[in-house]
Amino acid sequence: MEASWHALTVEEVCAKLGSSIQGLSSEEASTRLVKYGFNELIKVKPVSALKIFVNQFKSIFVLMLIAAALISIILSIQHGLEELADSAVIIAIVAINAVIGFIQEYKSEKTLEAMRKLTAPKARVLRDGEIKTLEARLLVLGDMVLLEEGDRIPADCRLIEAYELKTDEAVLTGESTPVEKIITPLAFDTPIHDRKNMVFMATHVVSGRGKAIVVATGMRTEFGRIAEQVQMIETEEPPLKIKLDKFAKKMAFLILALCVAIFGLEAFRGDPLLESFMVAVALAVSAVPEGLPAITTVTLALGARNMAKRNAIVRRLASVETLGSATFICSDKTGTLTKGEMTVRRIYIGSKYIEVTGVGYEPKGTFLLNGERYEIDDDFKLILTAGALCSNAELKLVENRWSIYGDPTEVALLTVAAKAGLWKADLESKMPRVREIPFSSERKRMTTIHKNYDGRYIVFMKGALEVILQLCSQRVLDGLTLPLTDEDKNKILKVNDEMASSGLRVLALAYKYVADPYITQSIEHNMVFIGLVGMIDPPREEAINAYKLCEKAGIRVAMITGDHKLTAISVAKEIGMWRADGVALTGNDLDEMDDDELERIVENVTVYARVSPTHKSKIVKALKKKGHIVAMTGDGVNDAPALKLSDIGIAMGITGTDVTKEASDIILADDNFATIVEAIRSGRIIYDNIRKFIRFLLACNFDELFVITVATLLNLPIPLTPVMLLWINLLTDGPPAVALGIDPPDEDVMVRKPRDPKTGIFHGMLLFVIVSFMLQAIGTLGSFLISYLIWGDHLNEARTLAFIQATFFELIVIWNCRSERNCFLKVKPWSNKYLLISVLACMIINATLPYVKIADILFDLEPLTLQDWVLTLGFSSLGFLVLPEVFMKQANKS
Repeated sequence: MEASWHALTVEEVCAKLGSSIQGLSSEEASTRLVKYGFNELIKVKPVSALKIFVNQFKSIFVLMLIAAALISIILSIQHGLEELADSAVIIAIVAINAVIGFIQEYKSEKTLEAMRKLTAPKARVLRDGEIKTLEARLLVLGDMVLLEEGDRIPADCRLIEAYELKTDEAVLTGESTPVEKIITPLAFDTPIHDRKNMVFMATHVVSGRGKAIVVATGMRTEFGRIAEQVQMIETEEPPLKIKLDKFAKKMAFLILALCVAIFGLEAFRGDPLLESFMVAVALAVSAVPEGLPAITTVTLALGARNMAKRNAIVRRLASVETLGSATFICSDKTGTLTKGEMTVRRIYIGSKYIEVTGVGYEPKGTFLLNGERYEIDDDFKLILTAGALCSNAELKLVENRWSIYGDPTEVALLTVAAKAGLWKADLESKMPRVREIPFSSERKRMTTIHKNYDGRYIVFMKGALEVILQLCSQRVLDGLTLPLTDEDKNKILKVNDEMASSGLRVLALAYKYVADPYITQSIEHNMVFIGLVGMIDPPREEAINAYKLCEKAGIRVAMITGDHKLTAISVAKEIGMWRADGVALTGNDLDEMDDDELERIVENVTVYARVSPTHKSKIVKALKKKGHIVAMTGDGVNDAPALKLSDIGIAMGITGTDVTKEASDIILADDNFATIVEAIRSGRIIYDNIRKFIRFLLACNFDELFVITVATLLNLPIPLTPVMLLWINLLTDGPPAVALGIDPPDEDVMVRKPRDPKTGIFHGMLLFVIVSFMLQAIGTLGSFLISYLIWGDHLNEARTLAFIQATFFELIVIWNCRSERNCFLKVKPWSNKYLLISVLACMIINATLPYVKIADILFDLEPLTLQDWVLTLGFSSLGFLVLPEVFMKQANKS
C-alpha cells in the first residue's frame, strides 16, 4: 500500500489503513501478516563456500594452466611418467592458488557474518487494546507502535503522538543531529530528511516518547528500498582482474600462435606428428608464467592480512590493489570524517569569543581567548553551569570509554563544562533540581530550577536565541548585570548569524534568581541573558592528517552528507578540503542537473549536502564516466547503493548497517577515515610489487620461449626439457617472486600521483623484458652450444650448463626488478630479508642439483667442472646489465 503518509492527517492515515489509535486486533494482524508478509528484509543468499572456491578458477591464466595439465596427462598415457609429473606440478599450483584465495575470502565472509546484528528484534505495540511486546518481524500495516528513549524504530511509521520526541536518522539520511518530531501534516513534496512527522526503520529514539502507526514494513520501507537497490546492482570486476585477464588473453594468443607455427614447421620438415606436438607443448609450458596466479594471490592475501591488523577487513582479495589505484574518494561526513559526537567549539559571553579545543565526548581541551589560554572567570563558570544543569543527559566513563545517555546536544554541554572541571553530578549535589519545564517544539526552550548553595533558587534556561532574547530584560557583562538594550539584542543576533553561518548549531542560555520556584506565570520572564554556545560534529584529528596525505598522493576527496550545506562546508574547512573557489552542491542542485551537466563539474565539487541515496549513485556514475577509480565510504544504509556501484566500497564496521557491509569490498573495523589512507598506501605497495614480479616472471619466461623456438628452427635438441622449465618457473622463480610481493615500498609511494587507470599492468616494462630475455637467451644458448658443439659434451651435460645458467641469471636479474628507477647498486639487498634468503637458498639448491643422485633421475643432470662453472657464471652475470634506469624510462616518465 503506497501513499504520501506525511501529507495526511492522523485521522486520514488511520482510515486509509483501516486501523485506529487503539491498534489492531490479533485476528486482523494475523490476516495482514499473511497478506503482506513478515516485516523483514529479504536476505541476499550468502555466497556459499563452494561458489567462493569455484570462483578461484575463473582466471584465464588458471584456465591456461588447467589446459596445459590436461594435455600433459594425455601425453603421459603415450610417453610415461615425465609428462605425468609435469601435469601433477601444474595441478598442484592451481590447487594452491585456489586454496589461498578461498581461505582469505571465506574468512572475510565469516567475519562479516559475525558482525551482523538484527535490525530491530523487538517492538511494543497495541494489540487488542493492550500493550504487547512482539518480535519486530511480526508487525503489520496499521499496528500502533509505542516509542520511548533508546528504542530502535521497527518499521516506517506515521507519528500519532510525539512528546519531546527526537530521533537519530544518521543511518538513513546522514543527518548528524537528532531530528525533532511533530505530528502535523507536511507538504506533499517534502523530502525524506525533512519528513518530521515520520519515523523510519533502523533509526532510533534519542529522547522523548511517542506513538506511531505502521505504514510500511520489510522491503517496502525506505530502508528496504535501498536494500533492494543494492541487490539489483551488478558487481563489477575489479580493475586488477580486468588487467590480468587482458594480459592473459594476449599471452594466450601469442603462445597459441607460436605453438601452431612450431608444430606446423616441425610437421612440414617431416618430423613425427606426436614428437612435433610434444615440442609445441614444451613451448607452451615454457611460455605460460605458471607461478603468476599463485604469487598474485599470495601477495594479495598477505596484503589483506596486514590490512586486517590495521582494522581493514578485506572481503574480496582484488579490492586490496583496487584501493591502491583510487583517484577519487567520496566520503560520508557523519561518523567517518567526523567523530559523530557533537562538540562545543565557540562560546560568546559578554563581548568575548572563547574558542574551545578538544573533539568529541572526551572531556579534554582548553579555552582560548585571542589564541591565548583563557583564565576561567565567574561569568564563564555561570554559562557552563547553566548548560550542564539545564539538561537531562549523562556522560559517564565506562570501561575506559566515555558513554553517553540522552540528547547529543546536551551531552556536548556536559562535556564542555567537564573540561573546566564542572561535573554535572558535583553541581547537582550543590544545586539540586527542584523543578523542570521541559522542552517542546512549540516552546523551543527548556527551563530547570535549582536550590542554590546560598539558599536561594536559581532558574536556568536554554533554547533558540530568538525565543530566549524575548524573555530577557538584562544581560551579563564582565561580572555585572546590565539592562539588555535593543542595540545589545541586534549585536547578539548578529553574533548568532555569524556562528550559524560558520556551520555551528547555536544555543542561547539565560538565568535569574527567584524566591518561589513554583510560581508559573513569571518564572520564565525577566531573565538575564548569559551568552551563546556554538557546537558542531567536528572532524576527527586523524581525518585531517589523512586528507593531507591524500592531497600529497594526488587523490581527490569529496564530502557527501545529508547534513546542511553550511555545516558541511564548515567541516570541510576544518579538514582543509575547502578552497576559496570550492563548489558545494545540494540535493536540489543535483535534481536540476542532467547527467551531462554533472559530469562537466563533478571533479571540482568538494561538498554535496542534503543528498539522497539516488544522488550518491549519480555522483559515483559521473566520476566513473570521467575515468576515475572511485572509492566510496559510508556507514548508513543510504550509502549502500553507491558503495556497490563504486570501484571500491568501504563500510564502517562499528556503525555500519548490515546492508552497507554486504555491499562493501572492505570493512573498517575502527570506523576510522585514516585507516582508508593506510589501506590506499598498502594497495599502492601491493600493485608496485605485483608489477615487480610480473616484470621478473616475463623477463624469465620469454627467454625460455625464445631458446626453444631458436633450437627448433635450427633443428637442434631442446636445451631445456619440460621438467627443467617447470623447475625454473616454479621452484627457482617462485620463492623469490613471492618475496618480491612483500618488498618494502619506495619512499615516494604516497607522494606520486595515482597511476592512469587506463594503463596496462605491464606498461613501460617491454624494453626491460626484451633486453633481459635476449641477454638470458644469449647466455642459455651460448652455454648449451659451446658445451654441445664446441666442447663436444654429450646432450645431458650441455643441458645441465643451460639449466644452471638460466637459473642463476634469473636469481641475479631479480635484483634489478626491485625498483623501476634504481638498479641493484642503489637498493639495499638486506632491506628485504625474505628475498635475500630465498635467492641464496635457490642458488645453493640449484648449485647442488647436478651432484645429487635424485636430480639425475628427474632432470638428467650431470656434474659440472670448474670450466663449466666459469662459463655459466660468466653468462649469468649479464643479468646485472639489465638496468631499470635505462630500460624502464617509459614507465618512469608516466
